[in-house]
Amino acid sequence: MELEACCDVEVDINGEETFMINKNILTTFCRKFSNLFGNLVGEKVRLKLIFNDFPGGSHGFELVARLCYCYSTSSSMSMELLSPTNVALLCSAADFLEIESMEAPSLKPHVEKFLQGIRFWTWCELLEALKQCQGLFCSKSYSYSAIVERMIVDQLIERVAFPRIIASPFACSSDRSSFQFSCDSSSINNSNCSSVDSSSWWFEDLVFLKIGLVDKVIRAMISHDFDHAIVSKFLFYYHKSNSLGDAAEAEKIETTKVVINLLSMLQVRSIPCKDLFDLNRIATSLKISRCCRNEIEKLIGALLDQATIDYLILPSPNGMNHAYDVDFVLRVMHTFFFGGSAELTSNNRLKRVVKMLHLFLLEVAPDLHLKPCEFEALIRVVPDAARESHDQLYIAMDIYLKVHAGISDHEKMRICSTLKHEKLSAEAVRHLSRNLAFPLETKPRLNVNRQSRMKSLLQENDHLKSFFDSMFLKSFKNIIIDVKEDAEKRTILYDGDEGIHNSGTQLASLKKTENHTLSLSNAAVYYLPKFCS
Repeated sequence: MELEACCDVEVDINGEETFMINKNILTTFCRKFSNLFGNLVGEKVRLKLIFNDFPGGSHGFELVARLCYCYSTSSSMSMELLSPTNVALLCSAADFLEIESMEAPSLKPHVEKFLQGIRFWTWCELLEALKQCQGLFCSKSYSYSAIVERMIVDQLIERVAFPRIIASPFACSSDRSSFQFSCDSSSINNSNCSSVDSSSWWFEDLVFLKIGLVDKVIRAMISHDFDHAIVSKFLFYYHKSNSLGDAAEAEKIETTKVVINLLSMLQVRSIPCKDLFDLNRIATSLKISRCCRNEIEKLIGALLDQATIDYLILPSPNGMNHAYDVDFVLRVMHTFFFGGSAELTSNNRLKRVVKMLHLFLLEVAPDLHLKPCEFEALIRVVPDAARESHDQLYIAMDIYLKVHAGISDHEKMRICSTLKHEKLSAEAVRHLSRNLAFPLETKPRLNVNRQSRMKSLLQENDHLKSFFDSMFLKSFKNIIIDVKEDAEKRTILYDGDEGIHNSGTQLASLKKTENHTLSLSNAAVYYLPKFCS
């Protein structure tokens, strides 16, 4: 009977548990109860109250009820009510019942004093406090509860960034929480150093978070200038752990959307390209909205130079007859070349992407269902200046025109008009001149090209001819001069001999000298043609 007299309100909390309480005590400290039972204070009426969305469920209501009874008996709060595992829960329940708006002893200074020691909490206590935050502040942003949540998240980020600054941060007090994490002493003691040294030691411990809280944690990391490369790795790790499990499809879709939105906030060069392609594949299978898929395709397009041809060989979407997803390749290629994120001044990046597209053209050219306009779009998506050689392009055109021999001449001309003959090798030019699959209109352009090449060769030959002619004439003149000098020397020597041995007959000596001079001259005449030949 005394219990019935003291407890005159029956409270059903989310269908989990029913509490018998005194309405006078709760109406004194809780504005929500005051608004409900203010006119019934002092009356002996049995009432029943049902809550379907009480934060923290029955445990949260029990905490706030104990707080109110504590206020009614001692006008102060016992610090024993607060612990790392319930501080967030208590603040959320107190906000829900609007305790701080009444003229009761304030909960705020006690919580602030308690949170001053948050940097000395163990890693597992932080995780338990973070677990309690899940679902408490989703429906509405309560004032002080949100502040407590941010303090817990900030401390978690600091512990992740600087795991060694707190003495024994991994010690876990099992008596305070029955919730066990991978960082428990049973696993940490074996690999403490290796876990701290690795930048991903905390990934597994945060996989339990719901996507709503992950969104808040990652946004806080970005605002604190956390390493974007590590953040992106965690997002892919989290998505893989939660999207491959037994979660409902709606939950997988929501997780994928949030991960894509968070990735778009990071520096694009810090995101692994291969993981983006895997994420796109999952997003396609889940039929994510076009808006989200556009976001991930923008990221892929900006990193296309890091991809390989295997990444682009994606099966065609349902309802399409193509062998491969040509539209996807067109979109990401367009993003790379015209999206403004690509550093088109980097020749190496351009060469890799152009080479990859040419390989893709070779893959799709035999596809019987590939329309001429689609094949032409694949060719034209690359700026003409980005192609150094058209040999691979010519081979792809050759395959496509032979497989699709039935297309119109107009369509053939549109495809072939992108081919630049001056960028073809000599072997490709010879093959094209005999290729019947190409329209005849392309051949005059080829002949002009060949004429220009012949003209340049002739000009080179003329230059060489004039060079060798000048060299030959110079040598020839030098030879004639040498022969004449030799003849003159012999004439002088002969004249000297005749003067010594026969000085009496000067006329006979002169005649002999003339005869020998003529014979030497004749010898020179007969000798030069022989040398020249």
